[in-house]
Amino acid sequence: MGASEKINNAAQDLAGKAKEAAGKVTSNDSLTAEGKADQAGASAKKAGENVKDVFKK
Repeated sequence: MGASEKINNAAQDLAGKAKEAAGKVTSNDSLTAEGKADQAGASAKKAGENVKDVFKK
């Protein structure tokens, strides 16, 4: 996994956590769900990159 991909995934994960927290504070279920979806997307990307890394070795 390249450094820029790690940074992008971490940024997406942090943004998702912020959205989820904001949604919980404001009782906005849509924003909470969007934040969780962003976090799941970041996790999926990270897993995909880890698989690619294994096959590169």
